[in-house]
This record gives sequence, structure tokens and C-alpha cells, in this order.
Amino acid sequence: MTSFDTSPQLNAWRALLALAVVFIMLATTGWTALRSHRETPALQASLAKWEQGRVHGHHLPDPEASPARLARFYASLTPAERDRLAHRYSLAVGNMNGAPAELRYRANRIALKQASKVEKKRMHDSRLSPAGQQQAGRRMHRYTALMAENRHILAFDPEGSGRVAEVFGDLDRAERISVVVPGVDTDLLTFQKTYRKYSATAGMAEALYSAEHDASPSTRTAVIAWADYTAPSGLGVDAATAMRAEDGAVRLNALLRGLPGVAPVSMFCHSYGSVVCGVAAHEMPDRVADIAVAASPGMRVSRAANLDTRARVWAMRNKTDWVQDVPYLELGGIGHGADPVSGRFGARVLSARDARGHSGYFEPGTDSLRNFADIGVGAYREVTCADDDGCAAGLTDVPAEERA
Repeated sequence: MTSFDTSPQLNAWRALLALAVVFIMLATTGWTALRSHRETPALQASLAKWEQGRVHGHHLPDPEASPARLARFYASLTPAERDRLAHRYSLAVGNMNGAPAELRYRANRIALKQASKVEKKRMHDSRLSPAGQQQAGRRMHRYTALMAENRHILAFDPEGSGRVAEVFGDLDRAERISVVVPGVDTDLLTFQKTYRKYSATAGMAEALYSAEHDASPSTRTAVIAWADYTAPSGLGVDAATAMRAEDGAVRLNALLRGLPGVAPVSMFCHSYGSVVCGVAAHEMPDRVADIAVAASPGMRVSRAANLDTRARVWAMRNKTDWVQDVPYLELGGIGHGADPVSGRFGARVLSARDARGHSGYFEPGTDSLRNFADIGVGAYREVTCADDDGCAAGLTDVPAEERA
């Protein structure tokens, strides 16, 4: 395998530098930054209202029940009853793993419309500063864009910096499902971008969905742009620890357990998103066939085998990505462990020769995106390995008839 390892002396200096940076950050931001947690009162209020609700004279099921239990509950209802629940408890239903995907889309469109009205009022609220009014306008326009008929919003929470997940393709009929997990500075306002479109979560997923179709036109695929966790803001203490990843891992595995059908799932985890996937790996359901990371600062383990997953582990990094200069270590909870593209880690190392910079892995036309797409459709023997190191050794493609 291609090795990106550095000397022990250089690693030692990087460790000292990392600790120095962390102590400086702690001195300026305080240890409370490690314990901060953003509550979501709007979603909590909707869930509390749900818990008081009834249908057919019976209490509604526990929203934390298993996805299978909730799926059976929704299947027992008439379309009119499901629609009524979506209107009365839009945020609860829109974020409920186990609820039918189409019902979640409908509920989130209702929730987005309500949130848009709130921000429209805030745009003209004299109690807000001009900057606050401008921020309200940005959020209102983002909600309006997410409400478009051709968009399928699987999760939405307007509180704090906001959380959202979007589906490209038909989730219920998909034969292969891919999940894109983004990194730092991901929230509602950065979920999609006009400039540098493919550096944002929605653009990444859209590009992957298109590339998967090019790779195997007869395969029904769905791609989830999953920004449904509170990502670190900037390269501060949160980004250097696993706190956000631990919360994100719980939410990610809840999503995976609630996906419809039995289609294999491939994870595509970018930057800090690879930390989330690393923490989540040991509890991912068996249907997760692949975990592919790009621009990773580490996965919180020293070797791929320590992820304790049956999934194939893939990694890539281009030579212009600044993340190669981070200290690949973990000391006292700071740092994220070994370099996933190093020979000792044991991942299957993919080519990312055409990608540029830290956020260029999903750009159309790059070998990195083509590699992700081949993994997503199960065309493993089509991938391009880093320096032809045989990363696909021992793998066979999913037969075309199984993908059709």
C-alpha cells in the first residue's frame, strides 16, 4: 500500500505542537467549550406535544421506539391519519426514524414553511440589529429553497445553527444507498452553496448521485446528504476532540437503523465527518457495506481493524490537502488517532490524484468522485487505487443483475 507515514521525530514535534495549540485554545475559550451542547427546544416541544397526542383513542407510540415498531404504527394508519399527524407534529414526524420517507418529506415541508414565516417576521423586527435582520433573511431564503417541490428533506431542525438531511433519488426503491457525512462548519446556511457548490453537503451528494448513475445506469440508487448533527464550528477545540462526533455518531446510527428496505449502504465521510463515522462504526448495522473517508484527520483508532465493523474501510487524500499536516495522534482526548491512508492503518487506499485541496473530492470529473461512485454501486473492481497498490484485491463486483 502507499505509505504517507512520517518519521517518529516529526510526529513527536507535531504532538508537542498540537498540545501547545490546544492549551492556547483552552486558555482563551475555557474548558466549557468542551462541554457545550446546543439544545433544540422547537423539536423538543413538538415531541412533547406528540407524547400527549392520541389516535383511535390510544396514546401515540414512544417517538424513541424502534424504527420497526414505528413503521408498523404508521402502516396501521389511513393516509388521512398520517397526513394529520404530519400537520400537527411536523417537526416530530419529520425527524422520526421509522416514519415513511414520503411522510417525513411532507412533514418537513410544513415545518420549513412555519420556520420561514418566523424568520420573515424577524427580518423586520426592530429589536434585532441590522446584522440579526440580515441573518434572518438568509435563513428565510434557505428555508424557501429547501421547500421546493423537487427536494426531499428527510430531517430538519431550525434551532441553533440548524440541522438538515436531504435525499437524492428514491429511498424506498433504492438497491444501493449512499450517505454523505460532512465535516466542520456544516449547518443549515452552509448546507448548499452557489460558489464552490461541490464543497457543500448538498452539492457533494448531488454529484455522487449523478456519478453513480453514470457508473451503473441500471442501478437504482439513493444518496443522503446528512448534515443532521451539530458539527464543530471552525478548527477550534470542538474539532480537535470527539465530543461532536460522539453525539453525531448516535444520530447517524439512528438514521441507519431507520432506513427502509434492505439495500446495502455505503458511507462517504469527509474531513471531521470521518471522525463521526469512526466513532459510529462499531454500532453501524450490518447492511453498511463500505466506509470510505476522504481528507480525514483520523477515525479515533490506530488501525482499521479496531473500528470493529464488517464494512470495508477505504481512504483517500490528495497531495494538496492541508489535512496531511495535522498531527495524527490522540493524547488525552485531543486528536483523532492514526492516519487512515498510512500503510499501518490497513484501509484500502484509493486514488485522489485529480482532487484539489481539502474540499475538492466530490468535484465532477475527478478520480476521487469516480471511485466513490464505483463503491456506491458495488463496482469494486473498477476503482483506481493509489499508486496501483491493489486496494481492491480480493473483491468482486456486485453482479449487474443484482444492481438492476
